Amino acid sequence: MSNYYADFDEVTEKRPAKKLEKGIKRLLIIAAVIFAAQLIWLFGISPFIPFSIIEVQGIPGLDRAEILSIAGINEDTSYMSTNAKNIQKMLSGHLLVESAVVMKRFPDKLSIFLTPRKAVAVSLGNTSSGQVPVYIDRYGIFFKTGRVNENITLPVISGIESPMLNMRLPDALLPLIDSINVMASNAPELLSVISEIRIERKAWDGYDLVLFPVHSPIRVRVENSLTEDVLRYMLLMLNVFNNSDEKPKEIDFRSGIGSYTVKELL
Repeated sequence: MSNYYADFDEVTEKRPAKKLEKGIKRLLIIAAVIFAAQLIWLFGISPFIPFSIIEVQGIPGLDRAEILSIAGINEDTSYMSTNAKNIQKMLSGHLLVESAVVMKRFPDKLSIFLTPRKAVAVSLGNTSSGQVPVYIDRYGIFFKTGRVNENITLPVISGIESPMLNMRLPDALLPLIDSINVMASNAPELLSVISEIRIERKAWDGYDLVLFPVHSPIRVRVENSLTEDVLRYMLLMLNVFNNSDEKPKEIDFRSGIGSYTVKELL
């Protein structure tokens, strides 16, 4: 009789344990199904759903709609259908854009950041309606025409044959643009004393630069790049001539030492 009750007690103890075990198994199965569904949604469905966030940092001359159009992005564009490198290349190819960065953020965010070209000098191009400013960036590329709303005075470069959009200065003149760009940051007061830089091709090879100072009728001829030392020396000599009766037409700095011929007095 005692064995009977002992077996009965053992059976009754095992029943709750089995129920608990079945309950845990069910919970694990439900958790696994939910987790699998989340994985399917996260990696199998959401990357194909159109972007919910498209962040665009525009630039002057290009609004959000134009940028998205150039990038080929529309309301159906998704994470999986987007090639960030190709979009970056397309945007960087626009004339107003110096560089572009495109980033996809899983699963549904796209960010576009553009750096605009910045004018360091200006030239004059001929159109049917007359002369228009054509702006040059630090790489020597003519990228914009018309008025630019900037609070700085850009040096005028003349002597360029038929400047037009998307044209690039010859390699021999890139040191000039580089010098202008550096001085615009380091010594803008020196750059502001020049109203015009005229490019004159040498008889055989290369270029000379003819500088026209703002406050002097005496022009200055230098090699095809500018330095702060040359401009400081130029200002020194011009100040000397301002207090002198001798008024040369031009000072030549190509040898490193200013040389000149005095005008004949009438």
